[in-house]
Amino acid sequence: MRPRIDPSWETPLAEALARLPALNAFLDAEAGAGKAIYPPAEDRFRALELTPLDAVRVVILGQDPYHGPGQAHGLSFSVRPGVKVPPSLANIYKELHADLGIAPVGHGCLEHWARQGVLLLNTVMSVEGGEAASHRGRGWEAFTDAIIRAVAARPEPVVFLLWGAHAQAKAAFVRGIDQGGAHLVLSAPHPSPLSAYKGWFGSRPFSQTNAFLIAHGAPPIDWALPPAP
Repeated sequence: MRPRIDPSWETPLAEALARLPALNAFLDAEAGAGKAIYPPAEDRFRALELTPLDAVRVVILGQDPYHGPGQAHGLSFSVRPGVKVPPSLANIYKELHADLGIAPVGHGCLEHWARQGVLLLNTVMSVEGGEAASHRGRGWEAFTDAIIRAVAARPEPVVFLLWGAHAQAKAAFVRGIDQGGAHLVLSAPHPSPLSAYKGWFGSRPFSQTNAFLIAHGAPPIDWALPPAP
């Protein structure tokens, strides 16, 4: 089944999309064996559906989707309204408050960011229920490499927020301003409770992102989330 994505991604990701059947076969086999796979198939490419390639201004790159039932819905770090805010996202909210003074909201849905051009992506886009990192090495990495390459090839300046070691490996595909390129690359530890105190807190990604966008003539991101619908 062809993934439901914005048409702007089709041509740049043509080769990567052509390789998806092998990955889908693995996922179908896992589901057929009775394993829970997150996010659900209809949500797996939600980031590429909500955020067109030509609208991307920021990439927030995490590692794996949440592996609890009802959590992952295709946007990194996001959960649907009504789902308890996971610890990593709670830490993101804490840093957002410290950085920009924006108080946490009572939900964890980040679609407001995605619709402004924030590509909420994980390096691996599916996971077995209860088994973190269970789908690494199955083909997702090449697919998300292609996504990062497509964004990095655009001439408009983009901010890449790479959180955690797996996300930081994608910096190899981005020519940042420190290399004479157009993009800003900001790397930090993952905001999970295991690593947030190792440099995530105090990294000020939100204010740095907006300062860069404004300096390059682009509107800032409205990081303040609206109330849950």
